[in-house]
Amino acid sequence: MKYIVTINGKKFEVEVERVSNGNGQTDISAASKKASSEEISKVVTSGIKISAPMPGKILSVNIQEGQKVKKGDVLFILEAMKMENEIMAPEDGMVEKVLVSKGAQVASGDILAIFK
Repeated sequence: MKYIVTINGKKFEVEVERVSNGNGQTDISAASKKASSEEISKVVTSGIKISAPMPGKILSVNIQEGQKVKKGDVLFILEAMKMENEIMAPEDGMVEKVLVSKGAQVASGDILAIFK
């Protein structure tokens, strides 16, 4: 199931997955890791924010948390109006947090990742 979550006025699309524990019961606690609002606020307010320049769909995520990137590296491919747009690193750094996944719909200005 997909949901839209608003954090600090920004909308994020999240996907929730139901996981069965083998005996026909659903184990929700094993399927998700809860992030506190303090953790989210800390990540969103610090570091270099990489945001979507236009609304569209994320076709690929080329980075992962903890990865070092150089200025100009392609971080994401964003499809908008049937065109593929490369979202590149504005400077050298390390990926602190990736906030979107492949297939996510994003709005203009949505934060995609945070760098240190």
